[in-house]
Amino acid sequence: MELRHLRYFLAVAEELNFTRAAARLGIGQPPLSQQIKDLEQELGTALFRRTPHGAELTAAGVAFLPEARLVLGSAARARALAQRAGRGESGQLRIGFSGSAAFNPLVSTVIRNFRRAYPDVQLTLIEMNTTGLLEMLAQQTLDVGFVRPGPNAPTGMDLQPMADEAMKIVLPNSHRFASRRHLSLAELAGEPFVLFPRGVGLSLHDEIVDACRRAGFELIVSQEVPQISSVVNLVAAEFGVSVVPASISQFHMAGVCYLDIDDAQPPVARMALATRPGQDAPSAHNFLALAAKVPSANLPE
Repeated sequence: MELRHLRYFLAVAEELNFTRAAARLGIGQPPLSQQIKDLEQELGTALFRRTPHGAELTAAGVAFLPEARLVLGSAARARALAQRAGRGESGQLRIGFSGSAAFNPLVSTVIRNFRRAYPDVQLTLIEMNTTGLLEMLAQQTLDVGFVRPGPNAPTGMDLQPMADEAMKIVLPNSHRFASRRHLSLAELAGEPFVLFPRGVGLSLHDEIVDACRRAGFELIVSQEVPQISSVVNLVAAEFGVSVVPASISQFHMAGVCYLDIDDAQPPVARMALATRPGQDAPSAHNFLALAAKVPSANLPE
């Protein structure tokens, strides 16, 4: 028994006329009659009785009709579900982001836009440092990740760059430069820095260290923190100064101030969407396409 047999049966059952049913199906009446005969032979019982004006259902046909409708309806639903999944309109998408990227408004904008465009896709959000995110992508336990790639792209990954984000100096309010609106990094030579380990934020760590070297000094790390969100807390506690992505400055904390960096080549916080090569999940492709349309105008300066 094939689905076409059920479709032919349903057409005749609803039209109660082989000629009208054949016209509805777009086939000739003799082939339709033969298909119904084949179905009746397979079932071992007649489904229709011929009448002077067409046909009528037998008791077997009456019993068969709701089940045929149910099977055809299930097949139609299965087809629709498969097509929606093939277009990335349903299913699951696993999205990762680094701790510093979580503060970037582009991240929330892309995720919000995706949820609005594809409400039936279930999102799983995972926060982890860039190194961990890249490992998860390689292990196929993550579909797409907002990472901090640094100047050199990680090997074995496809990257879709997003807008670079400016960085700011963060000082305790008690600092002698706290009243300034901007500052060159060179003026921080000899200051103790609060910084996260290179393994936690490899690209941001290297960007800050390299920027200080361009300014003519090696920074002194007085305190390491496990994650970037802890940097501002320790600066407020006067453990030292630091440099953070500008988006973090939108969260005002008592005891700190943020200054623009007045250098010819200031550090930047790079961000990109990473996927593993050969990523074929339609929902991931939809996510990347939406991300490419998000303007960078709402990035803090």
